[in-house]
Amino acid sequence: MSEKKQLRIATRNSGFIDPENIDDYILVGGYQALARCLTEMTPTQLIEEMKKSGLRGRGGAGFPTGVKWGFAAKYQSDTKYVICNADEGDPGAYMDRAVLEGDPHTVLEGMAIAGYAIGAHNGTIYIRAEYPLAIKRLRTAIKQAEEYGLLGKNIMGTDFSFEVEIKYGAGAFVCGEETALIRSIEGNRGEPYSKPPFPAESGYWQKPTVLNNVETLANIPAIIMKGADWYSSIGSETAKGTKVFSLVGKISKVGLIEVPMGITLKEIVFDIGGGCPDGKQFKAVQTGGPSGGVLTFKDQDVPIDYEHLAACESIMGSGGMIVMDEDSCMVAISKFFLQFTMDESCGKCTPCRVGSKRLWELLDKITLGLASEADIDKLENLARQIKDTALCGLGQTMPNPILSTLRVFRDEYMAHVRDKKCPAGVCLSLLEFIILPEKCVGCTLCAKVCPVKCISGKPKELYVIDQEKCIKCGACLEKCKFEAIVRR
Repeated sequence: MSEKKQLRIATRNSGFIDPENIDDYILVGGYQALARCLTEMTPTQLIEEMKKSGLRGRGGAGFPTGVKWGFAAKYQSDTKYVICNADEGDPGAYMDRAVLEGDPHTVLEGMAIAGYAIGAHNGTIYIRAEYPLAIKRLRTAIKQAEEYGLLGKNIMGTDFSFEVEIKYGAGAFVCGEETALIRSIEGNRGEPYSKPPFPAESGYWQKPTVLNNVETLANIPAIIMKGADWYSSIGSETAKGTKVFSLVGKISKVGLIEVPMGITLKEIVFDIGGGCPDGKQFKAVQTGGPSGGVLTFKDQDVPIDYEHLAACESIMGSGGMIVMDEDSCMVAISKFFLQFTMDESCGKCTPCRVGSKRLWELLDKITLGLASEADIDKLENLARQIKDTALCGLGQTMPNPILSTLRVFRDEYMAHVRDKKCPAGVCLSLLEFIILPEKCVGCTLCAKVCPVKCISGKPKELYVIDQEKCIKCGACLEKCKFEAIVRR
């Protein structure tokens, strides 16, 4: 992965320090930001510094961090909470896991600073149980910080106390939504509830609660040490700082990158990621995971920030980027993401619970070659209705992949409906394997490897495929040495 055009802030220590040794973190300036806050800044000054920095939440919504802290700070309560959202559920996304495994102390320090800002003395890390190494290192980091007097009672000899506990999630995607997450921590079914009141006023146990994700918290110590002006000088006009992305899919250089906000799609996919492998043409990139949308080569100069992605009917999300090449079927991609969000729906509201199934049925009908043009109109209208009526962010963004691909690749949908063909050759029901008479030499190899014996003929004569029996496994295409078999 090319280091050019990258800038590491949230991941500044990952790979450079021993994440299980607090002394390593202290040697690179760890916990100095917390010390500065406790000894040199009032909570009000700290919140103003965060507002000035322009840091926005990295969990997907992009809400200004300092503003959120300010809301929670103004509410009077005997107890307040800071929650770290480490419930990373997007397919192909592992940004938060990498930070927690590589630099857990920076997240703990960020939580303590947030606690000081709003007047909270209790912190909870909500992490999915599928991250055993991250959990192990967090537990080690918490224990070490408590032994050093950097967490717990009277931190660094001051009157500020802050304790951190870990709560496990069971892998429910909907618990990435803040109200569903809070319900889950409380021991209830992970379902979102209507807002207002927002968690900053009434969250965990109906107390004022600040909920930030891992990457957001990892930025905070660096901002305190280097200043809001330094941080706000990085990025675009409306989105400051950097963003960590997981670059996966049909890309030559797979991995995590951290880049300034406002970098273009072309710089990420081609300059950093190296484009698509095996000489394949770049087709699209899905940003924002299953709740996002696609950008194409036409969007290569689009700056990657919240507002520009929204203008392209996509979202930043938590930072997943799935790259697709010319062999990807956009209808099948939409169906894949919808299958995920349909399965992950909590079922509380009808638009999400029932609407997602109706959307999937329409997409399935299209990929089977059974749909009409009217079904595409139904698909689009239903997607827009769900987007406008679902209760929480999961349901409201669920239709994004459909609407985005319809906008950019409508011709591909129409090919499935009008021509009963999948241009990418992915949808099996619309696929045929054909033996070319001019190239077949009758070597018999294709007939020998066919698992259902649907290829017949005589040695040294033309072989044919029985389309009724063919299961489209592609074994014949793979084994033919004379390029006599094609997929259409």
